[in-house]
Formats: sequence, structure tokens, C-alpha cells
Amino acid sequence: MPRFVELWVYLSATPLFGLTATLVVYLLAQAAYARLGSPPWANPVMWSVVALACLLTATGVDYPSYFAGAQFIHFLLGPAVVALAWPLWLRRAELRARGVRVMLAALLGGGAAAASAVGLAWAFGLPPEVVLSMAPKSVTAPVAMGIAEKIGGVPALSAVFAVITGMVGALTGKYLFDLLRVPAAGEGWTARGFALGTASHGIGAARALQVNADAGAYAGLALGLQVVLAALLMPLVFRLL
Repeated sequence: MPRFVELWVYLSATPLFGLTATLVVYLLAQAAYARLGSPPWANPVMWSVVALACLLTATGVDYPSYFAGAQFIHFLLGPAVVALAWPLWLRRAELRARGVRVMLAALLGGGAAAASAVGLAWAFGLPPEVVLSMAPKSVTAPVAMGIAEKIGGVPALSAVFAVITGMVGALTGKYLFDLLRVPAAGEGWTARGFALGTASHGIGAARALQVNADAGAYAGLALGLQVVLAALLMPLVFRLL
């Protein structure tokens, strides 16, 4: 037992611990997700986060030590986001025809997401900095943190709100679309994907890609539009207010 403890202390202190733990946990979560028939509640990203949080808490490994290895995966987020452009390139003709409608939908969707978050936070009497941190919740976490800093929010809180928003969207999107009778066929997939990318950024887009190619393409488009529009307009709007 003492030798095992010494080995564990050594392994947990090496950069490869974070990388290995992340890969193993995600592969197990992905295998369970596929075996269960890919239901939204078994989302492998969500369960990987939960499992890794429990592992780090139980073993006493601090986050910087974990991230020393996990940063190799974090680096791949950039190329992964850029790769979302390929499905859009394949659909460039239809996107040109829908350009005005897509832009209008992105503006209205992003505005509704920010306004509803701020309105609810204000109605519940939350502190001003928390209310401002809620505004960019539907923008991908790194950009949400930058926006929060510009408008007087707390970047760390915005990152948490963004991750929670993405998880909730990925878990509940299918049921909400079914309730609203958005068809899971033809043009319905583009509507589902665009709505999921608008409300739930990268995590929602990843879920859309797992379900349907058209949904994934439009979710990636919505994700990109929200990043650009929110980064440009949200600080300006809050400065005017």
C-alpha cells in the first residue's frame, strides 16, 4: 500500500496525469453514450466533466497540476473550431441565399439570450456584477470571459455560466424542439442546429454534429456569428445603457 501511494503521488504530479485522465474518462463516457443509444442525458462531455471533478476532488489533485497535462487537449480546441468551417463551405451556395435571414436570426437569438439572462438575474435580485456576468452566457466561454471583463462582470463567473448553458442546451434541446414540433427532417434540422448553436455555443454545436450533418453545420455557423456579434455589440450596448 505505501508503494502504491508513492506511485500515485508521482503520477498525479506529472503532466501526463491530466492528459491520460481526460482521455480515459472521455473514452469511457463516449463508449457508454454509444451503448445506451446516444440519449441527450448521457452526453459524454457532461459526464466527463463530472467524473474528472470527482476524481480531482477525491485524490486532492489541484487544477493547475491537472491542466499541466490537459492543456495539450485544450490546444486542439482552436483547430476543432476552425474545422467547423468545412461543413459551411460545402453549403456556401445556400448560405449566400439565406444570408440576410441568417444574420437577422443571429441578432434576434443572441439578443433574446442575453436579455432573458439579464432580466431573470435582475428579477431575482442578484448583485450587479453577477447580472452582468450572465449577459454573455450563450457565447463560448473564452469570449464570454472577455466580454464580461469589458462590461463589468466577473470573467470566471461568465465561464461557469457559459459551460452550464451549453450543457443544459445539449441535454434538453431535443425535448424542447420536439415539444415545439420542430421537425427532425429536412429544413427542421437547420432550424434545430442554428437554434442550438445560438443558445448553447460549442457544446450545443458538438451535440448537433453528433445528430445530423446539416444541424451541425448550422450550429457551427450560429456559434461563429454569436462570437462576432456579441464581442462587437454587447460592450457597446452596455456602455450606452
